[in-house]
Amino acid sequence: MASSVLRNLMRFSSPRNTSTRSFSLVTSQISNHTAKWMQDTSKKSPMELINEVPPIKVEGRIVACEGDTNPALGHPIEFICLDLPEPAVCKYCGLRYVQDHHH
Repeated sequence: MASSVLRNLMRFSSPRNTSTRSFSLVTSQISNHTAKWMQDTSKKSPMELINEVPPIKVEGRIVACEGDTNPALGHPIEFICLDLPEPAVCKYCGLRYVQDHHH
C-alpha cells in the first residue's frame, strides 16, 4: 500500500504543486482504504480480537512481552511490571498480563 501511495504522489505532484495537493491525495486514499475496511461489520477489529484473549497469568513481578514465540512475528521486548492489581497491557500488541498469586 505504501509503495502505491508513493507512486501516486510522484505521478501527480510536480515542482510547482504545493504539499497541500499531495497531502489531500494521501488523505483521500487513506479514507477510502479505511471505509472499505469498515464496510464489513461481521469482521472484528484488531482491538476487539485482542480483548478476547484472557489476561496471561505470570508468577513473577516482571514479564517480558515479545508479542509472539517467533521473533520474526513479534515486536521489541517490553518489560512490564505487574505490581498493580489490574492487568498490565503491552503497548505494542495489547496482550494483558496479571501476577498469579499463590496463597
